[in-house]
Amino acid sequence: MNDENEQNPFDPLVHDPEMVSPPQSASDGTGGVIPYKNPSALVAYYLGIFSFLPFIGLILAVPAFILGVLGLMARKRNPAVRGSVHAWIGIILGGIFSLVWGGLVLFLALSMPIG
Repeated sequence: MNDENEQNPFDPLVHDPEMVSPPQSASDGTGGVIPYKNPSALVAYYLGIFSFLPFIGLILAVPAFILGVLGLMARKRNPAVRGSVHAWIGIILGGIFSLVWGGLVLFLALSMPIG
């Protein structure tokens, strides 16, 4: 009943010349650690890390938070784009240091004697 020339179409060892293989993603050499296709998440990460520095922390923290949100939005639009962890680090550190440095500036402003 089973002809030897007939092949099982579900056999994974069968090579069908008409079947197109899925495109192979080019290796970026980083193992996917650096989200080079999501620059807003990458910049948010570095701004969030360096927002702990005094005097420039508030200037770096606010853009870190904003770019982190933009990086998550880019990831949501295209799941092939990586960088959600970098974006979250930018959001968390940017939010924390925005509150810390903003609170310090507000405290200093309110503690100055008036005229």
